[in-house]
Parts: sequence; structure tokens; C-alpha cells
Amino acid sequence: MHPLTENRPGRPLDDSTPPGPILLFGKNGQVGWELQRALAPLGELHALDHDSTVLHGDFSRPELLADTVRALRPAVIVNAAAHTAVDRAEGEPDLARCLNATAPGVLAREAAAIGATLVHFSTDYVFDGSGTLPRDEDAPTAPLSVYGRTKLDGERAIVASGCRHLILRTSWVYATRGSNFAKTMLRLASQRDQLSVIDDQIGAPTGAELLADATAHALRTLARQPELGGLYHLAAGGETSWHGYARFVIEWARSMGHPIRVAPGQVLPIPTRDYPTPAPRPLNSRLDTTRFRRAFGLTLSPWETGVTRMLHEVLDPAVPA
Repeated sequence: MHPLTENRPGRPLDDSTPPGPILLFGKNGQVGWELQRALAPLGELHALDHDSTVLHGDFSRPELLADTVRALRPAVIVNAAAHTAVDRAEGEPDLARCLNATAPGVLAREAAAIGATLVHFSTDYVFDGSGTLPRDEDAPTAPLSVYGRTKLDGERAIVASGCRHLILRTSWVYATRGSNFAKTMLRLASQRDQLSVIDDQIGAPTGAELLADATAHALRTLARQPELGGLYHLAAGGETSWHGYARFVIEWARSMGHPIRVAPGQVLPIPTRDYPTPAPRPLNSRLDTTRFRRAFGLTLSPWETGVTRMLHEVLDPAVPA
């Protein structure tokens, strides 16, 4: 165990698991929190956040991240940190670029220097959201926002570094921990008689739990088949609109006897143009996950499965999903 570790070490499962420490950044975010659980069985885990005090995990100071990598010399670096406040990024592009592009580029450079594998999470916002078909990994990119552009710059910096990498683009991430769209809809549905929700943005609500478990599985596979590294799309199965997502959540809660004030049929669809935001949103967030599923032998369950589990945990933690 490294003397500077901030998490208890795990124990490698067998020779197919990563042969050295795993360094996780962004441990307190939605995905990072689940990754702490999912990565622990793979080996010695060091999990950091921006306020870690022994090893540095602050993405606003990228060169300190380099010091952390050099001190620990991990076999795997997992980056779950990012500037994800999409609208705020429009007003602070330099910070968004530092967190989403410069810092991942530093991690990639250091990973290449020590032969480590870098896992990095990206987004459907690298696309312009046109059309109605799911996009695969080879589709042309054309981000609409500062967030999307800086995330794409981060992807490119990682590829340019030449390090072994696994870049996972996902969409509409939620978790039981912290705030999320479903919790907001439930709160509003208990207070109002009518809700208006966007119905022309289409994607797949994807649980942080699913992302973490699929990432851990992929890392074990990469330990045996490193040639599988690269760029993949990873999201829950199926698709819906924000309106469809809201209706699913509200009607599930109503059916389970939770207090819902909004009447059936009073969750109204509205177009994106009726709800302007500082950062444009892609209308089409569909991601084709065929490449990931085939490479790693996984089935990605329908979005409703993960959302239902999350609702059980949020609304009635004593009842198993």
C-alpha cells in the first residue's frame, strides 16, 4: 500500500486484474461515488477529489495532478472529474477548458510516460444533436456549447498523447446521490397542479451505477485484451424525451402511493424553444452502444430498469428494488 493513500486498498482478484494501484479522480461526483464501489475489488484504490489534501486532485491546478501521478505511479487512472455545469460553462470558458481539456491532457501525458491506462468519461454534447438516429463513435462531431467543445478537446488531447485509454461517451447521467432530474420532477409534482417539460430532446437516462459497473468490467477485460482500448459509447438501453422521463417518474411514484399533486395528463409537453437556456442542448442525444456491447460482452438494460431502482432507493430506501 502506498504511504500516501487516501482510501483503503483493495486486493487484486487474480492475475487478470490491473497489476498496480488504481487512481480515481472525482470521487465525490455522481459517477465517482459509484466508481469507488465498483473499482475496489480490482486492486489498490486511491480515490481523490478536488479538496484532497495529501495527494492532489484539483483539476484547476493541472500540474499538481502530474505530481500525484508521478508519486503514485498507478497502473490505471480513472477520471470522473469534470466541469459539468453546462450553462455556467458559457460564462467561464477558461475554467471549463482547464477542467475538461487541459487537466485530462496532463493525465494522458503522465499516463503515457508510465505506461498506465487512462479511463475518461465524455458526453453526447460533442455532437450537434441533429437527426433522429443514434450516433456511433465514428460520427462527425460538432458541439454546440462551451461544455461540448471543451469535452471534445479533452478527448482529442488524450488520443494525441498516445497513452493507452478508454474514453466512454455517455448521456443524461443520474444517481441516487445528490440532485437529479427525477428528484426535481417529484418535488414539483408534489407542489403543483401542472408541469411543462421538454419533449423534443431525446436520449437515454443513464445511471452512474451502470456506468461504474460497466467501467470496472471493461477494465478487467482490457487487462487481458489491451487492444480493445479506444473510444466507446456507453448509455442505458432505449430512449425517451425529458417529458417521457418525467411522466414515467411521476406515474411510478403515484402508483406506489407517494403524494403526487399534479393530475394525470397534466404533465404537458413543450418544445425546447419555449425553455431557452444559455447553452444550447442537442435535440438528439441517442448513442449507438453496439461497439461497446460487442467488445466487452455486456447487455445494457433499458433506462426504465435503472430509473426504477433509483426511485425505490430515493422514495423508499427500506424496500429492495
